[in-house]
Amino acid sequence: MFEQLSSLPPDPILGLLATYRTDDNPNKIDLGVGVYKDESGHTPVLQAVKEAETRLLQSEETKAYIGPAGAPGFNTAMQELVLGAEHPALLAGRVRSAQTPGGCGALRVLAEFVNRARPGATIWVSDPTWANHVPLLGNAGLEIKSYPYYDRASATLQFDQMVDTLQNVGEGDLVLLHACCHNPCGADLSREQWKVIVEMAQKQGFTPYIDMAYQGFGDGLDDDAWGLRLMAESVPEMLVAASCSKNFGLYRERVGLAMAIYNDVAAADRGQSQMLNAIRGNYSMPPSHGAAIVESILTDASLRANWEAELTEMRERINGLRAGVVESLAAAGAAGDFGFIQRQKGMFSFLGINAEQVQRLQKEFSIYMVDSSRISIAGLSQGNMEYFSKAVASIL
Repeated sequence: MFEQLSSLPPDPILGLLATYRTDDNPNKIDLGVGVYKDESGHTPVLQAVKEAETRLLQSEETKAYIGPAGAPGFNTAMQELVLGAEHPALLAGRVRSAQTPGGCGALRVLAEFVNRARPGATIWVSDPTWANHVPLLGNAGLEIKSYPYYDRASATLQFDQMVDTLQNVGEGDLVLLHACCHNPCGADLSREQWKVIVEMAQKQGFTPYIDMAYQGFGDGLDDDAWGLRLMAESVPEMLVAASCSKNFGLYRERVGLAMAIYNDVAAADRGQSQMLNAIRGNYSMPPSHGAAIVESILTDASLRANWEAELTEMRERINGLRAGVVESLAAAGAAGDFGFIQRQKGMFSFLGINAEQVQRLQKEFSIYMVDSSRISIAGLSQGNMEYFSKAVASIL
């Protein structure tokens, strides 16, 4: 059965992490893995999560299955978090969703759902995009094409080129958009640019497919969802994959939401039957624990206030690190202008160095990042900022 299988190389980020863990340099820095870290380099459990989990352990009375759609309370609370409680699409009953194993599960479920409606449909993704978008969507049967998005040389958004390419996209195709905190480049669409893309979707009839992995990590919960909400008000059909990994710190619990907006209630009911059938033939039902924590936080005023305060603290720490690294690189005499790092949003930015320089940072200084020079800003701290900046300055 398995004799013809060949070995595949490890995932670049996971392989990098394995090498980092065996490095005995006390000054080593991991800028590869996309998880939030505090000043000590630890990924904490949020206090709101701890409290919700304690309540759950005391009150949970069964471990019975929760069904393919997941917990209804979680789905409702997440729909309102993403869209806003008074969004017209929600009030019209045009939204259906399912709890999934993480944002990855949501992306894959929605891709398989699309493939039922239009087998082999083309989905346009940004260049660059998160590397795992390609296998998650492509392995489900969709054809992947790309549109220009970010110019690494100038560290700027290529919006005109993006528009030029998307003008050729019409009905039957999908366009994947990052709601906020673009991974991997950190360059987000402005509100005016969102309006342009919304008008294109209306006019040309392509289906927006929005990945919301970092709500709350850019400018705030509502600001980060502004473009997504405008799109949902403006088009008859739309898909959203949302993740609770980052903003709730629930990485290993795998909590996500697959959401579809339909033209009318009847289409929504038909579509939901197909999505749930796709889930049943995949993992059957999602895990309950992490989603129950999220539901508890979003539906309890005290827990929600505490969570939002912790989320604000994480966001402000990352934004502070962005400003700090720009200042630190300048102080270290690093050649070039790194001001773009401060203007970008979320966990990631390209440092803008080549693969050879990336390897030098790893070999000479034990500073780990993928060859594209994408760095996780949260891997920096006040304690390692100077070491990092001097190392970068030395290889430029």
